[in-house]
Amino acid sequence: MMVYLVEHFYSIQGEGRYVGRPSLFFRFGGCNMKCEGFGCTEVAPDGVKVLGCDTVYAVSREHFSQNWIPINHANELLGILSLYDLPYAVDVVLTGGEPLLYANDAVFVAFLEALDAMGHRITFETNGSLHVDFERFGVYKKCIFALSVKLSNSNEPLSKRVRGEVISEIALNAKEAFFKFSIDADSINAALEDEIAEICAFAPSLEVYCMPLGGNKKEVEANTEPLIEFCKAKGYSFSDRLHIRIWDQNKGV
Repeated sequence: MMVYLVEHFYSIQGEGRYVGRPSLFFRFGGCNMKCEGFGCTEVAPDGVKVLGCDTVYAVSREHFSQNWIPINHANELLGILSLYDLPYAVDVVLTGGEPLLYANDAVFVAFLEALDAMGHRITFETNGSLHVDFERFGVYKKCIFALSVKLSNSNEPLSKRVRGEVISEIALNAKEAFFKFSIDADSINAALEDEIAEICAFAPSLEVYCMPLGGNKKEVEANTEPLIEFCKAKGYSFSDRLHIRIWDQNKGV
């Protein structure tokens, strides 16, 4: 499989455990889900309005791949670090799409191994549904996994979005892992509580972060206060989506 890079940017981490931390982001193209239930749309270069998550431009190969950059060697990715004035061993965040589509790719693994050798802390933002071979590729044991396991509001089938054996394996082998759920105000009910509890049962030791769903500042703010009350009631950690709240967009920030 060819590795495809959609964009890279130096910003702050906007979500989860390391919110506010200066981070260099690499967004990779492709995903094993569409998440049309999130209701975000973007007009593709071919003029088609594509429905999906708030990074649909990194998901839909059919409509956006002409803007994706094919990567043939790890040095092409490592060279990007020199484009920025970075502090020593800055955090590196790999996102998508779904970056673990490339988990077995030699170019991708070589990139990770080089980052680790340079002292960077590596975080994967993943939907937690794809197997990682921790024994074959030991570098993954040195990485952090933000498990954004998709809920029913994604409109993805349960068997596809929740794979307990994968979640348990990541929780057992990763340097760190935590759950990160995207939730809108309309979804907060007993069914949602049960759904999250069932997912978290596969790795009960992991901390749970809940983020307001939304592709823009208005949507994030509308879902924030109800979600804070939900977190207070359940004992979960509230995670802002700082990049959207500040810049009112999701690309390049």
